Amino acid sequence: MLAHLLARHGIDSVVLESRSRDYVGQRVRAGVLEQGTVDLLTASGVGERMQREGLVHHGIELRFEGQGHRIPLTELTGGRSITVYGQQEVVKDLIQARLGAGGALLFEADALGVDEIDSDRPRVHYRQANQTHTLESDFVAGCDGFWGVSRHAVPAGVLNVYEKEYPFAWLGVLAATPPASDELIYASHDRGFALLSMRSPEISRLYLQCRPDEPLDDWSDERIWRELQARFATDAGFTLHPGAMLEKSVTTMRSFVVEPMQYGRLFLAGDAAHIVPPTGAKGMNLAIADVRVLADALAHWYATGRSDLLDAYSATCLRRVWRAEHFSWWMTSMLHRFPDDDGGFQYRLQLSQLRYVTTSHAAATSLAENYVGLEKV
Repeated sequence: MLAHLLARHGIDSVVLESRSRDYVGQRVRAGVLEQGTVDLLTASGVGERMQREGLVHHGIELRFEGQGHRIPLTELTGGRSITVYGQQEVVKDLIQARLGAGGALLFEADALGVDEIDSDRPRVHYRQANQTHTLESDFVAGCDGFWGVSRHAVPAGVLNVYEKEYPFAWLGVLAATPPASDELIYASHDRGFALLSMRSPEISRLYLQCRPDEPLDDWSDERIWRELQARFATDAGFTLHPGAMLEKSVTTMRSFVVEPMQYGRLFLAGDAAHIVPPTGAKGMNLAIADVRVLADALAHWYATGRSDLLDAYSATCLRRVWRAEHFSWWMTSMLHRFPDDDGGFQYRLQLSQLRYVTTSHAAATSLAENYVGLEKV
């Protein structure tokens, strides 16, 4: 996305992708796009297929105590909404645009390290087809995720790290069955959290709260469907329609932020700088917001020679990052069962919070504004 935005300003860049084109086109990740992400994809010319195939949602449901409660997102936010469109589909659209415009995009190119970042010619070392290469550039954008090399190029003592590990994980499945709801359902149950999402009118994406060390082999398809049915059950009767499991995985949950998100001519973006638990649907949207800020700052530098926007990159991004971190932590804390809550005190507080959110216009509006993406932070 950053390379695409820079190209629109006439700025050359090279993208290193460690995986193959087929792999990144099939890698199922996030699927909920904020209004601002949708607007940016559309305005930058890569939103045509998203507009045609994406599922626009105007609300979500919070389900607890056997009852469903709809949060009308669009009504509460003056017309803003979310769009369900898989991250891998966004990636496909961006790859097509990049290659179609003749941009440099190197697949199966493993970044080995970044150095000279405090000079005016930082370097990136990478390996492709068993050969080692070095790139020199004006700037380096570290968009290489939590496990990438870019963050480790920052000298020791520069970055402050803030993190929180959660005592649970998500068992996620992709199932070949139409979604049992037209909108996402976030369910709080005394057996644990569950989420009903989708990737298309034919494919459901579902999650169950589980232990971080949960062995997948212990979860047969039958057991998964039985547990999902139990957690989504309502007094009025709610029925899932089991289908073939296309994929199963366990995702651990953490909150993580580094400050600052820049050093010298290296700028960190997305998961390289921050991680959110997936409950708030913020991960991909935060990454898109980061590179939007960075693209504008770089365009400003190339056009004017001024570095004020680049100097402010970290502070500008972190305002949105910490808002999203708080929202994601809040949603996670409200909806999941905590294993150390032996007396049930926290669970009673969670139910109280859920009742308040679903009966207070002000509280529901706050949730809706954060969920669809705040226009200004």
